Amino acid sequence: MTSAPSPPTRDSTARPTGDAPEQQQTQKWTARLRRFGYTAQPVQDVGQRLSPPYAEPGPRLWSLLKVAPEARPRMSRALGWGGPLLVTLVAGLLRFWKLGEPKAVIFDETYYAKDAWALLKRGYEVNWPKDYNKTVIDLGSNVPVGHDPSYVVHPPMGKWVIAAGEWMFGLNPFGWRFMVALLGTLSVLMVCRIARRMFRSTFLGCLAGLLLAVDGLHLVMSRTALLDLPLMFFVLAAFGALVIDRDKARAKLAAALPMDDEGVVRPDAGIAETLRLGWRPWRIAAGVFLGLAFATKWNGGVFLVAFGLMTVLWDVGARRTAGARRPYVATLKRDVLPAFVSTVPVLFATYLATWTGWLLHTDKGDRGYLREWGAEHPSSGFGGIFPDWWRSLWHYSNQVWDFHVNLTSHHDYESNPWSWLVLGRPVSYYYESPAPGSPGCPADVREKCASEVLALGTPLLWWAACFAVLYLLWRWFFRRDWRAGAIAGAFLAGFLPWLRYQERTIFLFYAVVFVPYLCMGLSMMIGSIIGPRGSTERRRVVGVVGAGVLVLLIVWNFIYFWPIYTGHPIPVDSWRARMWFDTWV
Repeated sequence: MTSAPSPPTRDSTARPTGDAPEQQQTQKWTARLRRFGYTAQPVQDVGQRLSPPYAEPGPRLWSLLKVAPEARPRMSRALGWGGPLLVTLVAGLLRFWKLGEPKAVIFDETYYAKDAWALLKRGYEVNWPKDYNKTVIDLGSNVPVGHDPSYVVHPPMGKWVIAAGEWMFGLNPFGWRFMVALLGTLSVLMVCRIARRMFRSTFLGCLAGLLLAVDGLHLVMSRTALLDLPLMFFVLAAFGALVIDRDKARAKLAAALPMDDEGVVRPDAGIAETLRLGWRPWRIAAGVFLGLAFATKWNGGVFLVAFGLMTVLWDVGARRTAGARRPYVATLKRDVLPAFVSTVPVLFATYLATWTGWLLHTDKGDRGYLREWGAEHPSSGFGGIFPDWWRSLWHYSNQVWDFHVNLTSHHDYESNPWSWLVLGRPVSYYYESPAPGSPGCPADVREKCASEVLALGTPLLWWAACFAVLYLLWRWFFRRDWRAGAIAGAFLAGFLPWLRYQERTIFLFYAVVFVPYLCMGLSMMIGSIIGPRGSTERRRVVGVVGAGVLVLLIVWNFIYFWPIYTGHPIPVDSWRARMWFDTWV
C-alpha cells in the first residue's frame, strides 16, 4: 500500500550550477533549525526534484491482490482515476439522496432560489412579495415573476449556477439545489486528483477526497442553494489549475536541462535563468475560475492575491532548483508579467461577463437595480471618460461594499471566526418538531421528534484538522515542503481576512471555502502518521493502526450526525444527545 507522501521536492537554499559541488556549507540559522526537524539535504537528480514520479503500491499489496507483474503499471494508472471516481460516487450518493427534502425554502434559500429564478426569467433580480416562500413551494415554476428590480448584495454568478438547476428541473427544492449538489460532488473528485498530484500518492489523494465526502458542513452546503459552495468550487478549481501548471512548467524546465553520461539530470544556470516556459493555458484557466469565484462572492478576490504570490514563488523555486544563481531576478524577467496577464485581466473580463443580464436590460420598466444610474447622473469630470454602464456598475458596487463592511445587525447564529475551527456556533438552516405518529416520527416516541438541518462540520474531522494546520505550518517552515505551504496558504486566504471583521455579522458556514484544504492537510498528516517509505515494519504497523482508527472515528462521527445534516426526523432525546455543546442549540 502507498501510504506516506512521497519525499517533497525541496527548493533548497543552495544554488547549484553545472560546475558547483553537490553540497554547500550549511548556514548557521539552518543548523539551529535542525533541532526542530529542518532538513535540506540535496538530491542528486535535479530532474526528479523538478518532476518527481508517482509512488507505486508496494509489491506486498500487488502480491496480496494477485496482480501479475506485467499488469501492475496498467493497474496503477487505472487506480489513479478509479479510486477517485469511487470516492466521488460515494459522495454523490450522500449529496443527492432525497435532495428535495426538506420540501421547503430553508435559511437563505429564501433569497438565492428566487433571485436565480428571476435571473432566468428576467435577466436581473426582482423584488418578491413578503412571506412568499409557501407560494413558491405551492406554485413552483408557475409562480408569477415581477419587473420591479431588487437591490442585491452579491454578484450574479452563484445565482446563475442555481438557475441552471432550476432551468432543468423547475422552481422546486430539487431544482434549486441540484447544481450546488453537483458542484459539491465534483469538488470531492477534484480534491482526490489535486491531492494525488501534490502528494504523488493515489492513496492519500483518495483519503483527502473521502474526508471531504464525510464532512458535515460540506454535505449540508452541497444540499442547500446558497452561494458559498459554488464559491468554494471555483476557488478549488483555480487552485487545482495552478497545481497542474506548476507540474507542467517544472517538467518543461527539467526536460531542457542537460543530462550527464550516467543519465542524471544536472542543473544549469544559463538554462534556468533564460528559458521561457511558453504558453501556460492552465494559468488562464485559473484566471477564469478566480473570476467566477469573484463573481459569486467578493471574498473570492482574496485568493487572486494569495494564489498569485504562490505561483510566483513556485516559479522562483523551480528556477533555483534548476540552477539559477539569481532565481528572483530570472522569475521577474521571464514569468511575472505573463503570470499577471494570464490571470488578472482574465479575472476581470470573466467577472464582467457574468453581469451580462444586468447590462443588456436597459428599457424602462425592464432593467436591473441602478442600471441607468450613470445615464441619469452624467459626469463632467474625470468620470466622464467612462461609459454610463461602467459608472452605473461602479456606483452599485460602492453601495454593496458599504453594506458588507457595515453589516452589524444581530443574528442568533452569528459567530466569531476565532471559533470556527472548533465549531463554536453552527447555523441551523431548518428545524421542525413532528408529533408522534406524523410522517417520519414513530408513534411510540415518548415526547416528539426533531427534524433539523444543522450546518455543522464533522466534529472529529475538524478538531483533528486543527492539529493538521499546525503540522502544515511546521512542515512548511522547517522542512520547506511546498505542499504544506500551498495548502496552508489556501486555508489562510480563506480564513484570515474574516478576522478583520470582529464586529461584522458573519457565520460559520463561510468556512466551507477552506474545508478542502483542511481535508488535504489532514490527509498529509495521516500519511506522516503511517510513516514514510523505509520505515521499520513495526513503525508502519503502529502508524497504520493509529491512522486507521482516526479515519474510522471520523466516518463514525459523520454517520452519527447524519440525521441532523439531512433533516431526518429523530426522537428529541436522540437530537439532544447530538447537541454536544449549548452553543450548538
